[in-house]
Amino acid sequence: MFRSLLIANRGEIACRIIRTAQRMGIRCIAVFSDADARALHVALADEAYAIGPAPARESYLCAERIIDVARASGAEAIHPGYGFLSENADFAEACAAAGITFIGPPAAAIRAMGSKAQSKALMVAAGVPVVPGYHGEDQSGEHLAAEAARIGFPILIKASAGGGGKGMRPVFTAVDFPAELAGAQREARASFGDDRVLIERYLQKPRHVEVQVFADTHGQIVHLHTRDCSVQRRHQKVLEEAPAPDLPDALRERLHEAAVAAARAVGYVNAGTVEFIVDGTDAFFMEMNTRLQVEHPVTEMITGLDLVEWQLRVAAGESLPEYWPPEAEGHAVEVRLYAEDPDHEFRPSIGTLRHFFGPSQSAWIRVDTGVRDGDAITPHYDPMIAKVIAAGGDRSTALERLAGALADTQLRGLTTNLAFLRRLVSHPAMLGAELDTGFIARHAAALIPPPREAPAVVLAGFAAVYLARLGLDVAGASPWSQRRGFRLFGAAEDLLLLRDAVRQRRILVRDRRGAAEAFIDDNPPMRIEADLSFGLRACVDGVWHHVPFTLDNNVVELTFAAEAYTFHLIDPYAPRGGEAAAEGRLSAPIPGRVVQVLVQVGDRVTRGQVVAILEAMKTELRIAAPADGVVAHVGCAAGDSVEEGTEIVSLAPPDADASPP
Repeated sequence: MFRSLLIANRGEIACRIIRTAQRMGIRCIAVFSDADARALHVALADEAYAIGPAPARESYLCAERIIDVARASGAEAIHPGYGFLSENADFAEACAAAGITFIGPPAAAIRAMGSKAQSKALMVAAGVPVVPGYHGEDQSGEHLAAEAARIGFPILIKASAGGGGKGMRPVFTAVDFPAELAGAQREARASFGDDRVLIERYLQKPRHVEVQVFADTHGQIVHLHTRDCSVQRRHQKVLEEAPAPDLPDALRERLHEAAVAAARAVGYVNAGTVEFIVDGTDAFFMEMNTRLQVEHPVTEMITGLDLVEWQLRVAAGESLPEYWPPEAEGHAVEVRLYAEDPDHEFRPSIGTLRHFFGPSQSAWIRVDTGVRDGDAITPHYDPMIAKVIAAGGDRSTALERLAGALADTQLRGLTTNLAFLRRLVSHPAMLGAELDTGFIARHAAALIPPPREAPAVVLAGFAAVYLARLGLDVAGASPWSQRRGFRLFGAAEDLLLLRDAVRQRRILVRDRRGAAEAFIDDNPPMRIEADLSFGLRACVDGVWHHVPFTLDNNVVELTFAAEAYTFHLIDPYAPRGGEAAAEGRLSAPIPGRVVQVLVQVGDRVTRGQVVAILEAMKTELRIAAPADGVVAHVGCAAGDSVEEGTEIVSLAPPDADASPP
């Protein structure tokens, strides 16, 4: 077995690899960019080396620099994790040339499966069914449009050189094809440095089912059962489970056999995943991921295996056990907890994680993360915070446990998809395993409900603990030590103004010798009391609640009865008009690069019209007009790098002069 291992990755997967390797007695060497100098994976490793600036192309994607660190540190092997260099055949070859073991498949297998077009040709030759489409070399727009017409709309454009939903666009009409093709090519070029695409028939209600495969250097190739990854947003996975539910036995066996045949066709070694599109009883090869998958924990939960441990053992020359594949026991479900805003098309968010409290881990509950309180989610890397995994004797038990784990999870400091995940795992269609890749879009009304104003009881509870922290009702506090006003006669009053997701709210707290009442908007008064001795607890009309909250730059984030709420504290003495002045200013929501500006000064635009496209955190963000108007100013150009808050476009009212100055 190896004595030292370099992990050429960061975040959650680096931490996960380090924990297994250290358990096996292997010295772990981490690498980090300037943005990750104090990251959790750096703290966990036995040694850690700086490799460059924050952008991945200048650090985690610099193969030569990582191999230099491996040589300097005496690393015998390199584990690439997933993403970054994990499916880079040149990097695998460079490791071998340096005398360092690459924990993964041979470079030839990576190269064969790295091109979707080439891999599909290999699968056809191996007798594995593929989705009808075009996988050819002619990439001219005219030829691709003709092939799309031949296949018949709707079709799916996919980047030939990558995965993860990048460069993937469904197209429903020939009129939309040129624009969607340009967008897919642009995104593929930015993500993979290769703008080649392929075109396939777009299946309307497909399931995304995959098979975990494992192969050793002695010729043994096995499957480790199925996973269902159908629940996706932006063609990226949100929820995964194992084994895939409600598959006929014959179909499941065909998938197992096809996955093993695919791995054998390319001389595969180590862990890999063969992905299929399942439409009814038909199954088509989609792609092979020549690495460990993000969702591998659900396979581990139903097999009792540590896949990273077996990756290391196979790379060291050990044989897989003869009794493999082990039986699948029970069911496991995983969700990905992201710093993103479901209310705005799952737009990534950045900021500091002020508070992260996860569920207690056990034999049934697992949390894989690479962050901790105080860590920053930056625009440089994927915004995943953690994976929460639950297992049970059957699917319903696993989902029930996962719902409980998410209810016990608290996150504050930035926008996340936590509330969305809570609704997802409890949705009746999820409980009924009514799965396909359109699940989220079909149930969007329930999963992403429109903003609603906070109930009065929430505001009353917040007022109680907020004012208690300023000195109200703290046992033994003298009037002179309180940080709030008081009076000798009559009732003391405090006025709080907040804006919730819908409107401005007014809270008047009246304190008559310790008997405090909260008047929420025009509602009848509610009796409130606070106790800070066991955390932030509020009593509203005789019922006690925990009301943990954070206040940062007048933004309040609180949890009340397992629901998260965000408010903006309003200064009643601030000058008026600031918000109105900014209504027509469209700014960058996060740092990124301007891909396109689609309007000019003087253009008339309508509500919802896309005026610019911004690329940030591996995602294209479409900046749309919030209302009808006239373009008054354009603050940037294609190719510009912009910071959060940078003006992209300013709009004037629709009755303004449309001619440029």
